[in-house]
Amino acid sequence: MPAMDIRPLEGVGAEITGVDLKALSRAEETAIRDAFAEQGVIFFRDQSLSEEDHIAFAQRFGQINVNRFFAAHPDYPQIAMVAKDVGDTDNIGGGWHTDHSYDEIPALGSVLVARELPKTGGDTRFASMYRAYETLPDELKRAVEGKRAIHSARHIFGGQDDSYYSQSDAGRGRIGNADAVETLSDVAHPLIITHPLSGKKALFVNPAFTIGIDGMDEAGGKALLQKLFAHAMREEHTCRFKWEPGSVAFWDNRSTWHWALNDYQGQRRVMHRITIEGVSR
Repeated sequence: MPAMDIRPLEGVGAEITGVDLKALSRAEETAIRDAFAEQGVIFFRDQSLSEEDHIAFAQRFGQINVNRFFAAHPDYPQIAMVAKDVGDTDNIGGGWHTDHSYDEIPALGSVLVARELPKTGGDTRFASMYRAYETLPDELKRAVEGKRAIHSARHIFGGQDDSYYSQSDAGRGRIGNADAVETLSDVAHPLIITHPLSGKKALFVNPAFTIGIDGMDEAGGKALLQKLFAHAMREEHTCRFKWEPGSVAFWDNRSTWHWALNDYQGQRRVMHRITIEGVSR
């Protein structure tokens, strides 16, 4: 196998080649950890990970979070099934979001492994919240300085008729356990965080789970958030990852957004996701 190589991508992320995720040396693991912190999302090709290998890789970086809402792998509860079948209309994660920002301690990251892919479509887009912060106009930087945003899971995973997954066919078997939302309180996180590994500042809001700004009226908070969202999703902050057999993505939920594209109607797509518990900042 050729030597390990880390190639940064335009917009966000890096592709890492020359490494077998089943048999990492200590030096390779350190390099992966550093690239993850610096780039926000890292991609691997031509891997052959079993479910046990997937779990072992994730555990190198922290404790596994067993997802409350996703259908679990029948034999490995640590693995969440991100699936869409030929008769399904809606996919899971079909809009810009950050996993678990609604938790008191947001998830560190997620490791997604391709298991079954459509012949066409099914790419995932990623956006850098490092770059979103770095390129914020000065007036927006002043507007968000010291503020905290409110994050909630209720309108996405809750059991009320108007929640996102109550209205989606993804909520029939693929996403469930709506009662678990009642155990979650809405949380406030700083709009600007300092990443605990890289030390860089990142914008920490997202269109799916951020519903307001602490201390601002509803209209004013939503107006400010819309400006931040529009800025963060600018094309120059993003990349688009084309999945292939053996592809793996490992993203940092504290410094990126992602969006699973739903452009493969009538085809099956199955991905295995493991989410890693966060750490206090």
